[in-house]
Amino acid sequence: MRLVLASQSPARLATLRAAGLDPEVVVSGVDETQVTSTDPANLAAALAQLKCRAVAERVEGDALVVGCDSVLAFEGEILGKPADAADATARWRRMRGRSGVLHTGHCVRRGDEEFLDSASTVVHFADVTDAEIAAYVATGEPLHVAGAFTLDGYGGAFVRGIEGDPHNVVGISLPLLRLLVADVGVEWTSLWSARDEA
Repeated sequence: MRLVLASQSPARLATLRAAGLDPEVVVSGVDETQVTSTDPANLAAALAQLKCRAVAERVEGDALVVGCDSVLAFEGEILGKPADAADATARWRRMRGRSGVLHTGHCVRRGDEEFLDSASTVVHFADVTDAEIAAYVATGEPLHVAGAFTLDGYGGAFVRGIEGDPHNVVGISLPLLRLLVADVGVEWTSLWSARDEA
């Protein structure tokens, strides 16, 4: 089964590879601003669907296409990627010592069959100092991710805990993806790639 990841996220790709899968990456190139919603889970799912469909139209043959998108719900706002370093700094000053909910939309498509859902994980941010925020923003990492933080990079030290699936915070919920893959008639373990034994 050809597995196609409709995302340029290195974290999503690394998560899938660590789980035994070897997807082909095809970037959707869609304009995310065409989708709006006041509900963060619905917005994440709609963006995932937009990416998945755009890539599925370009992929020939029997392929399983997976699209994902993440947003952070924080104090009534929906936060995607920050606009710039100043925006990332301002966000972290607001988020430190507080909690938000990271929503990741998942869309799986095989032929004419498509299934869509989202996963949510509560993220508790550490009470970091201004100097730590400045150093983190200077790495550039928070400028490229929803909510301006990562769990699997420099930002991991600034997350004091989570409630829910940790993979979801990285950008792809493996338990949810397993269920969606089953919905289109594919057994999760059949997607595991053969590995060389060292």
